[in-house]
Amino acid sequence: MASLAAPRTAPGPHSRATTPGAHTASPAMPPATSPARSVRHLGPNWYASVMGTAIIANAGAALPVDVPGLRTVCAAIWALSLAMLLVLVSARTLHWIHHRDQARAHLMDPAMAPFYGCLSMALLAVGGGAMIVGRDWIGLPAALALDTVLFTAGTAIGLAAAVAVPYLMVVHHRIESASPVWLLPVVAPMVSAALGPLLVPHLPAGQAQQTLLVACYAMFGLSLLATLVMLPLVFGRLVTGGPLPLALTPTLFLVLGPLGQSTTAANKFADVAPGVLPAPYAHGFAAFAVLYGVPVMGFALLWLALAGAMVLRARRGMGFAMTFWAFTFPVGTCVTGAEGLAAHTDLAAFRWLAVGLYVFLVAAWLVAGFHTVRGLLSGALLAGPGSAPTTAPAAPRPATARTR
Repeated sequence: MASLAAPRTAPGPHSRATTPGAHTASPAMPPATSPARSVRHLGPNWYASVMGTAIIANAGAALPVDVPGLRTVCAAIWALSLAMLLVLVSARTLHWIHHRDQARAHLMDPAMAPFYGCLSMALLAVGGGAMIVGRDWIGLPAALALDTVLFTAGTAIGLAAAVAVPYLMVVHHRIESASPVWLLPVVAPMVSAALGPLLVPHLPAGQAQQTLLVACYAMFGLSLLATLVMLPLVFGRLVTGGPLPLALTPTLFLVLGPLGQSTTAANKFADVAPGVLPAPYAHGFAAFAVLYGVPVMGFALLWLALAGAMVLRARRGMGFAMTFWAFTFPVGTCVTGAEGLAAHTDLAAFRWLAVGLYVFLVAAWLVAGFHTVRGLLSGALLAGPGSAPTTAPAAPRPATARTR
């Protein structure tokens, strides 16, 4: 399977396996042609495709420009993301039922375990999309019920992953170098922080609204501080170890996730704080949205330029892999962050920034989606290691040396 994952590292003394695609014995292996057998190598990294699809709808519905029919298209894309989520959750359930050895190997693999944060973010993105644009098709009561369920489940899973994955990294995994995928489990609570405010107006006034808003702010801090711990390690690895392996180069875009999502969250806090919190704090959130969001968006653009230069450098030898989905959701969070800043500053620069980033987002989604569908139809993306064609390598090879 061409996985959106970090280079494989040596197994730790407590781990049973460190290669997600390893063919280990299964107590009751289903027939080779059965659906259960086909999902043996389906990892949690596949939830990135759901996230990348949902953000197209969520970001597009809030664009600060009037495009006829755009909201209807966004509603259709949200419906697609919901269908993808249902199919993928079902497939992953089969994976856990019939291939527990492989599921445990994923957890013990330092390259695959961080992607459990993607499950949380997929649930949250689809749930938030129900309130943003899905309500046009299914109605507000159904959208509210769906978002409540998905937000609750996504937040619980995200908080668990933010603790469990770093614990596994310290206790069980043996890691040789830092990777941008380390950010995935710790950024999941930031997605909860950004989408939780959508539910605040629908709670009883007073303690209930205040508690959810303050809880979202706490998750904002949890994720932000964890990112500030991880990010220097990632950049240090680039400086000392050189560029990432070609197949992993797109994962540099994952750094945009906590930057854009935290800017989005700060703006959402400012939107809902009036009437929920006392005036001094409500005004403070309004100022914080701009004072925090503008410099962070500036750093996000710096990192976008750096990551883009790395991708251009690697483009000739970089065939398609599931890492291409890293071009979608993280960029989408920068779109929503720019949209929020445009609303709170009324600056045309942020409006055009949002539009420009959204055009890039749609293009990246079309490319990743096309190649993913083609890989599914050919069977290459669900094949085990050694059986996939060379255009979709089973797993990126470890590399730390500089490439020319």
